[in-house]
Amino acid sequence: MISHLPLYAHPDPKRVLVIGGGDGGVIREVARHPGVEEIVICELDSEVIEVSKKYLPSLAKGYDDPRVKIKIMDGNKFMAENQESFDVIITDSSDPVGPAAVLFETPFYKAMHASLRTGGIVCTQGECMWLHLDLIKPLMNSIATFYESVDYAYTTIPTYPSGQIGFIIASKGRGSCKVAAPKTDAAVGKE
Repeated sequence: MISHLPLYAHPDPKRVLVIGGGDGGVIREVARHPGVEEIVICELDSEVIEVSKKYLPSLAKGYDDPRVKIKIMDGNKFMAENQESFDVIITDSSDPVGPAAVLFETPFYKAMHASLRTGGIVCTQGECMWLHLDLIKPLMNSIATFYESVDYAYTTIPTYPSGQIGFIIASKGRGSCKVAAPKTDAAVGKE
């Protein structure tokens, strides 16, 4: 879901940045969209990628796609070096504790905004609306001051806390992402 929401909402996504998601599941799903020309994954820990390739090959098979470029580095630093470069940015992070807490703060969303092209969309792990409203609501209010549209989506996953995981979806220089954009390429690829 975290991959398909922004990719269907964007009319013609060519360059996609994935921050985190070292297991490869997000890039596997991004690679199903044939119109995407480049998929950059920015992961802090190369061992996550190697372990995933070894023990989670069905998730990690996205790394085999020739459009994938791997950057082992901090996502904030990478975005600072790549301003106005991406149509879609997806952050597949862990929960907002410890080092990952910065991924749920306004400065990180400002960095993503600066790295997006006009018309671009970010989609991030948005926690559980039943358990984390105290985190979600202030963050969405804060980033609404510089993104044109900020929305919350969710899906149900029985094994997650309260059976739900959410996504924060924000756009730069375009309206809401609530309606899928008309596609210029073929349907999403199947395995």
